[in-house]
Amino acid sequence: MEKLSFSNQPKLQLLSREQIETIHLSSLKILEEVGVMIQGEGALRLLADSGAEVEPTKRIARIPQRLAKEALTKAPSTIRLYSRDGRHDILLEDDRVYYDPGSAALNLLDSQTLEVRRPLSQDLADFTRLTDAMQNIQAQSTALVVSDVPDAVVDRYRLYVVLKNSPKTIVTGTFGADGLSDMRDMLTAIVGSEQELARRPMAIFDLCPSAPLKWGGFIVQDLIDCARHRIPAEILPMPQLGATGPVTLAGSLVQLNAEFLSGLVISQLANPGAPVIYGGSPTTFDMRYCTSRLGAIETIMMGCAYTQIGKYYGLPTHMYLGLSDAKVIDTQCGFESGIGITLGALAGINMISGPGMLDFENCQSFEKLVIDDTICGMALRLVRGIDVNDQTLALDVIRKVGAGGYYLAQKHTMDWFEKEIFMPSDLVDRQDLKLWKSLGSKDTFKRARGTVEKILKEHKSEPLPVDVEKRLDDVARRVMKRHGIERLPLGPSQR
Repeated sequence: MEKLSFSNQPKLQLLSREQIETIHLSSLKILEEVGVMIQGEGALRLLADSGAEVEPTKRIARIPQRLAKEALTKAPSTIRLYSRDGRHDILLEDDRVYYDPGSAALNLLDSQTLEVRRPLSQDLADFTRLTDAMQNIQAQSTALVVSDVPDAVVDRYRLYVVLKNSPKTIVTGTFGADGLSDMRDMLTAIVGSEQELARRPMAIFDLCPSAPLKWGGFIVQDLIDCARHRIPAEILPMPQLGATGPVTLAGSLVQLNAEFLSGLVISQLANPGAPVIYGGSPTTFDMRYCTSRLGAIETIMMGCAYTQIGKYYGLPTHMYLGLSDAKVIDTQCGFESGIGITLGALAGINMISGPGMLDFENCQSFEKLVIDDTICGMALRLVRGIDVNDQTLALDVIRKVGAGGYYLAQKHTMDWFEKEIFMPSDLVDRQDLKLWKSLGSKDTFKRARGTVEKILKEHKSEPLPVDVEKRLDDVARRVMKRHGIERLPLGPSQR
């Protein structure tokens, strides 16, 4: 028999190429005819000097199509993120899929009381260590906005705690005008120099235009600074269907794409070839309750559709998926998160942010994170597809076992069952009813709580080398001194 080897990765495609091109051309028209409001002088100057039509009093820049087309030829199609230990590097390209926890949650679902509360610094450290132990969530995020640290430094403090507690790559972001510089210094302390950080980036910075068609002052300056320092920038347009974007999916895709392209143009004018990720966090606006529905199927469809546009441009992609609008870990939580995580993987989204999150992107949960890790593992198995080759066809073992035989004792079974079949942890119930009852009749949440407790008790993240930790602490002290802070909960004291 001729040697066989075929592999087919299943894919979800909501848009035809003709539809993508129509949305692309429509976005170019919006940029040229309507323009974008830019509340940053540096960005306005870059655009004006490059031929955009700028109205200084209204701060509107109308961007000619040629600038967008030129920017698309300059941005890289591949971005490699480097982990501290070298074992968790990430390559954002093609249809590779990675997951990281949802970021910037203001609240935490307490594991013991099941009450929603504001998170503390120790919660963030524990959540980071839990994420470090997850097999299918390959990156960290600055997941919690802690309440026991001054607001003036909380963005960089979150990064500080994550860097202390995990070597994985990070998705993060700033809250103010001076945040990026301090956070860049923290990352530089880890890798040794600004040149090395530009060569081996280990963090992505989220940068969000304000829908519709507007860039805030410090955000657009952060976009320029990321470009100049070659820090990967994840541009995240956030239209709400029917509120800050057209109610139709196609219309909001046009606006989202125009907002992304405006950021891409600014980035490439600041530094041609700067790494940019086509991202987003669109939502469906619920007309009944005036809430943003992140678990809605239209939200998921938006993410999968604009990812196709990003791939059409040849850019790495990102979307917020795997979140639930539910307030507790229940059936709604499971189906919204499962659908988002799975469809995002089938769409080939490179970086999917959202595991662990509840309540419209406002709340994180330790238990949901470990549940979502299993869903991520199942989704990653799905997109591996089915390999058809001489070994997987198993003709020899079928002949050997014959009619009426058994496969359990066959070497082929032992060689292949771990490769072929995703084996979840004990979090997933696969026991018979009698055994399940004898072990306490635990539901998914109780099993997840046990998993969290076990990991936090036993898992040890790789510590920072002593000299690297000293450099990082020195950066933290400089930030503290500038803001008149004597002590941070898990940080250094001033000396």
